[in-house]
Order: sequence, then C-alpha cells, then structure tokens
Amino acid sequence: MKRIFLLLTIMMAWKAGSAQLKPADQGSSVQFTIGNFGFDVNGSFKGLHGTIDLDQQKPESAHFDVELDANSINTDNSLRDEHLRAENYFDVKKYPKIKLESVKVQAGNKAGSYLFQGKLTIKKTSQNISFPFTATANPDGYQFAGTFKIKRKDFGVGGTSTISDELQVSLNIIAKK
Repeated sequence: MKRIFLLLTIMMAWKAGSAQLKPADQGSSVQFTIGNFGFDVNGSFKGLHGTIDLDQQKPESAHFDVELDANSINTDNSLRDEHLRAENYFDVKKYPKIKLESVKVQAGNKAGSYLFQGKLTIKKTSQNISFPFTATANPDGYQFAGTFKIKRKDFGVGGTSTISDELQVSLNIIAKK
C-alpha cells in the first residue's frame, strides 16, 4: 500500500511541474516584418499545431515541436499573398507547413526567461536558430513570446528583388493544457 501511495505521489508531483501543451491558434500571433522598396511590410501566419512540453523547474527537459500553415500568409494584400504562396517564395502546394522544433532550451537570467535553440524548417531547408523567449503561466497553460531574425534567402524564399533579405519574426503564442 505504501508503494502505491508513493508512486501516486511521484506521478502527481511530476504532472504538477510539467506542462504538456498545445499551441492555440486563437489568441496567438506569428508576425513578420520585412523591408520592401524601403518600406516595412507586415504579415502574419495562422494554423498553429504541435506540442510543447515545459517544466519551468527543469527547462532543459523542455521540447517544442510546432508548425504552422504556410498557405495562411496574410499581408493584407491578396495579390501579394498569392505571389508569396507561389513556387518562387513559399511554394505552399509542395511545402504546406513551416516547422519550429527545439533541440535545447535553457533558463535565462530572469524568472520566466529562456533561450530556445533548435531548427526552423521552411520549404525543404532547415536552419539552426536561437532566440530568447519568455513563458508566462496563466490558468489554462502558458503564453510564450519571443523575437528573432532570419534571412529569407537561406530558406530559398524569393530571389533577387526589392525585398530585404533579413526579416524579423515575432511570436506571441498561447499554449493550453
């Protein structure tokens, strides 16, 4: 009887510290900003899916495996959006998902801050990526926020044009239990 009680106590403690979460499309945002003809163009993606495992007491055990729908690109200009969905850019017919997967997560200098290290896959190309992020607990799960820069040409997105090579991506992800 003591062994069963001990086993249940360990399982409850593990469940209390660890959060297995699903990213929620509603309330979340994946936004980007890129220069075009000297002006900033803003856009966003939707269609978040995947899993997030986080134990704030043991961040090194965290794992993020999240993807989004490349076809959901929205720059508030339907002609530009169709152009970005085409083969020279995101080629959404052939590569419908953009994927972000962690390799390592480390605690940051402040409570609730972390460093993400992993792989970003766009089209057929995966690149190492690292960026700081925060995790704020809420009653249903967590809110994750972070910002990073990438070079679109590293992923074979677009050719030579008036569009800047570097763009900034801002994540504000709601993840629920």
